[in-house]
Amino acid sequence: MELRHRGFDNVVSLFGKAVPLKYPAIAQVDAYWEGLRQGRLMPDRAEVDPRGMDTALEYAFLMEHVAPGIARVRISGMHLRDLLGMEVRGMPLTAFFLPEARERIQKAVEAVVTTPQVADISLSGQRGIGRPALPARLFLAPLTNTEGRGNPRILACLESHGEIGRAPRRFTVDQVQMRRIVATAEPSAPEPDDAPTLTQAPAPTGFAEPAMQFRSRAQRPSLRLVQPDTDRD
Repeated sequence: MELRHRGFDNVVSLFGKAVPLKYPAIAQVDAYWEGLRQGRLMPDRAEVDPRGMDTALEYAFLMEHVAPGIARVRISGMHLRDLLGMEVRGMPLTAFFLPEARERIQKAVEAVVTTPQVADISLSGQRGIGRPALPARLFLAPLTNTEGRGNPRILACLESHGEIGRAPRRFTVDQVQMRRIVATAEPSAPEPDDAPTLTQAPAPTGFAEPAMQFRSRAQRPSLRLVQPDTDRD
């Protein structure tokens, strides 16, 4: 059933609607995001570990929301670089779209961050000489950023099927699908003093912002007594 919502055209509610199996990378990133949030409104950026979506890393990327409707790529898999034929770090998401499609993408980005919602967007690659048909799908999900290092983050995945052909490949928007997020979990209680603390650990290559791992305060080294050298004059 189609409906219009928050200024979008051809927006379809995703309640109870699964991502098609034709896009397994998007299905994995969506499932991973849902597993992380555990009934909360959304997970935190610090909780994202690339190993949880290892088979989708080629298509997954992380963005920073820097202005209304504008999100810039911070980390990306190789697929995005293949699509544009260049390094995409720091580029706005709209760089992957033809001018006539950019307003719809900006509206989707803003709804994801501010409402918040999850976006699942059907795309078609621009066709031409050396550019065959290229159907694709874009997934956008919000993340909080409690580390205090700037703006909100968006976990994203752009998966296309078919020969990329001559780069750059940019897209038009066929349909924007939105899924409202419902929080069901109670707020967590404060952690006791002996609760695990977060420490930085190297992330797998290809999605290279540091992931987090747990280290208990009980594992910190204790004081060590140093004896004086009694043989010295």
